[in-house]
Amino acid sequence: MPQSLIGIFGGTFNPVHVGHVRAAIEVAEALGLGGVEFVPAARPPHKCGEPMLDFPFREKLCRLAVRGVPGFSVNPMEAGRPGPSYTWDTLEALGRERPDTAFCFILGQADLPQLPTWKNGLALGRLAHLAVHSREGQGLEAFAAFMRAHAPVMEAAPTADPARWKLPQGRNMTFVPITRLDVSASDVRERWRRGRRIHGLVAEAVRHELENHAEALEAVWGRRDPA
Repeated sequence: MPQSLIGIFGGTFNPVHVGHVRAAIEVAEALGLGGVEFVPAARPPHKCGEPMLDFPFREKLCRLAVRGVPGFSVNPMEAGRPGPSYTWDTLEALGRERPDTAFCFILGQADLPQLPTWKNGLALGRLAHLAVHSREGQGLEAFAAFMRAHAPVMEAAPTADPARWKLPQGRNMTFVPITRLDVSASDVRERWRRGRRIHGLVAEAVRHELENHAEALEAVWGRRDPA
């Protein structure tokens, strides 16, 4: 993949944690990405029942999380669009706005089985390269099984490398094994509610911001137990 390829890392980031940042770093290194843009979802269609911090705060946390990481930035584009935050719409908009830039959408392997339920999920490879990073012990076999099952619809073809499949218009879908970090936003929220330390699970700047807005967090995540 070319050095000019830009990674797009979408998610709710509720809140952003070290697992998000580390995954993006390892995918960027493995694929030679020229940079990674974190794209917080304004109105995630698959998590409508989740207690969600407001968009400006999640965006700010993302900026704090990637501060100092070379080539990393935050793109707030989804806040300006009405309706649910569909990945298809995001990638379409990026293609229109920056036609000379190639993009690689990054998703975790835990999200891969849900791809058929996303808006044009199995067609995302028509808009961007796709990178699937390992998560929660899932590996190459699960990725390969998914690709074999959906290859006809995705117009995907295997290569000599089982971790890479060809997609339409010269794009690729690649499995990227990364360091296993069993950190999740739901675990961070639960630890915070129980008054337990979240040091090491989120960047220090993110932790300070969460602590400084404890009252606002309680209104969304629930009352915090005394430490």
